[in-house]
Amino acid sequence: MLSLSGRGQAQTCNGLTRRDFMQVGALGAIGLGLPQYLAAKEAGKVKPGYEDRACIMIFNLGAPSHIDLFDMKPNAAAEVRGPFNPIDTVVPGLQLSEVLPCHAKIADKFSLVRSCHHTGAAVHDAGWQMMQTGRQFTGGVNTPHAGAVVSYLRGRKTDLPPFVVLPELMGRGGGNLPNGQAGGFLGKAHDPFSLNADPSQPNFKVPDLLPPPEIGEARLERRRKMRDVVDGVVSSFESSESAQMLNSNFEAAFRMMTSPQARNAFDLTQESTAMRERYGMNRFGQCCLLARRLIEAGVRFVTVNTFLTVFNEVTWDIHGSKPFTSIEGMKDIVCPMYDKAYAALIEDLSERGLLGKTMVCNIAEFGRTPRVNPAGGRDHWPQCYTVYFAGGGVQGGRVVGASDPIGGVPADRPVGPGEIVATIFHSMGLNLETHLPGPAGRPFPIVDFGKKEIHELF
Repeated sequence: MLSLSGRGQAQTCNGLTRRDFMQVGALGAIGLGLPQYLAAKEAGKVKPGYEDRACIMIFNLGAPSHIDLFDMKPNAAAEVRGPFNPIDTVVPGLQLSEVLPCHAKIADKFSLVRSCHHTGAAVHDAGWQMMQTGRQFTGGVNTPHAGAVVSYLRGRKTDLPPFVVLPELMGRGGGNLPNGQAGGFLGKAHDPFSLNADPSQPNFKVPDLLPPPEIGEARLERRRKMRDVVDGVVSSFESSESAQMLNSNFEAAFRMMTSPQARNAFDLTQESTAMRERYGMNRFGQCCLLARRLIEAGVRFVTVNTFLTVFNEVTWDIHGSKPFTSIEGMKDIVCPMYDKAYAALIEDLSERGLLGKTMVCNIAEFGRTPRVNPAGGRDHWPQCYTVYFAGGGVQGGRVVGASDPIGGVPADRPVGPGEIVATIFHSMGLNLETHLPGPAGRPFPIVDFGKKEIHELF
């Protein structure tokens, strides 16, 4: 463990971890700056004119039922169609579930992909990996999250980190697999900054923006002397592989801790009560509002986890039997919160002129079984499900692909995780033929060969 004492001394054992970096204020992934972005642009890795592009990834942890929400089958048998009725939206011919009335009112601003599928195991964390990185982890290679790739290629714009996860990283998924929300082989410098707090709580504060207890307030106020402290600590590690990263992260971390811009971006008290209530005074709603504030302040990529784990809270994981909820329980508990916050986010971004340059993608690890199980729920189903996109160049009101009559498999335009991630990169202005420095220094493509964006969305 690495810690910084009042005398500027450090001790280490068994290497450096993200928690160790937080002890000295390194705050996980702060990323690099303008020189790195300009170098990537010069090398053709980033298209010109996309400097202000951003992405908000809403990860619907637990996996919502496509048949009960986005791809209804009203003419199918009762055990397939479920208990809900379809309703018209503002887009002629496009229907959604009656439990998503706010989505229906803004359907002209987002487009659905009803033919998503993958061949990974039907366990949560396998799907988390694939959908956030575009690949299944094999051979011990942890592929970086899409946000980490953006962090590496584009760096940070301001004192804020380039890649943020709200409210915190995913918890357990049942498969004991990495969740895909990290820098992977790009290293800890491109891990996300994780909020680790609930922004809906009255006493909400961002822990990592507060000075570490080992560093006195007086020392932080004397910012000109911080360089000496950093240099003194880093010098003891000059022979280690982490030295250069530690040095740059120290500098960026202290910039962030002492930055009024960073503190203001996370300060939800600057929003009116009406605006906060528009999103919903719950964890997910306030995370969506915070995501908008962070994008507005210069963060490039924000991932919002709708839920944190499938075990200790009611989520989209509607198996029916306890401790899970039923399809009806999803209607009463999950959908109102989710529907309200998503619509507020899209409308707010649009009203502020941010939607055109900010992609909002709603993805999940898989869908739900075509037939309702005996407990009144649906089980895991990676063979077919729906994801959707708004902003960042996406044209709203469209439907790409189709499922078969029971929502079991794609019937038209199958789309996999690689195409989903390629679509995000395309919106961000990244060249899909770009290579990253992979394991053992070997070139590693940001998407697998042949994977392209879903061009029908644009």
